[in-house]
Amino acid sequence: MTSIGFIGLGSMGQAMAARLLDGGLDVGVWNRTAAAGDELVAAGATRLDSPAQAFERDIVISILANDQAVDAVFSEELLTGAGTGGSLHVNMASISLEMARTIEARHAAAGMRYLGAPVMGRPDAARDGQLSILAGGPQEVVEAAAPAFEVLGKKTWHVSTEAAGASLVKIGVNYNLIHALGALGESINLVERGGIDPQLFVDILSAGFFTGVVYPTYGKIISERSYFPAAFSAQLGLKDLTLTEKAATEVGAALPLASALHHLFVGAVSRRDLKEGDWSVIAEVIRDLQPL
Repeated sequence: MTSIGFIGLGSMGQAMAARLLDGGLDVGVWNRTAAAGDELVAAGATRLDSPAQAFERDIVISILANDQAVDAVFSEELLTGAGTGGSLHVNMASISLEMARTIEARHAAAGMRYLGAPVMGRPDAARDGQLSILAGGPQEVVEAAAPAFEVLGKKTWHVSTEAAGASLVKIGVNYNLIHALGALGESINLVERGGIDPQLFVDILSAGFFTGVVYPTYGKIISERSYFPAAFSAQLGLKDLTLTEKAATEVGAALPLASALHHLFVGAVSRRDLKEGDWSVIAEVIRDLQPL
């Protein structure tokens, strides 16, 4: 049986670890706040005392909130000490290109296998094993992660031989989602102010040009104003938009609409009543704007 050391138990991490348990894998969990692992331990996971313990297992999977958390947990000291264990670290968080390269280099210096593999999908998709996995690393390392990927995902896309390539693709995907949220917020506000049922409008969009999961899911959230509890928060949305802007600067790409979207997210996270909401809560900022 493949053993997994799982690090990072936010809403996505909890859903992914639960899925791995259901898939019959031996899962050990660690989170900075230990109580986040209580339900998983009750379901059969082993509580790990430290991130270093995760590297005693076959595959380490991590999904931490941001660059700072990844940098702090996977320090040179930790990796050097764990480098002889033979495990593979799969980092499934959305991080910057700079951090992706830094962490990949640290693992290489420690003689450890490493894979950047951010995921596409919300916690419900993770719980059902329906994530799309964007893998960046050597082919043989992607194959070594298969026991976990086959349980977690519906498809693995090997997008690059480098971890930063996977981060760049995920950043691009998230930027498209952010545009969709902004477009939904504006168009729903438009028809709503004209007396049209917003959910009827979302149904029309979803049945026509915009089939798939994004428009019906987020359109319903926006039309009903059901932003709480957040599956993916506005604060994380601002983080991902900032990653996009940094990546664009690095690769020399123009993003003419990014500043307007950034303004919406800053508006959301600066409001006490919105900042903990789903990232589609930027629609409320749009609703409150005065026409030009």
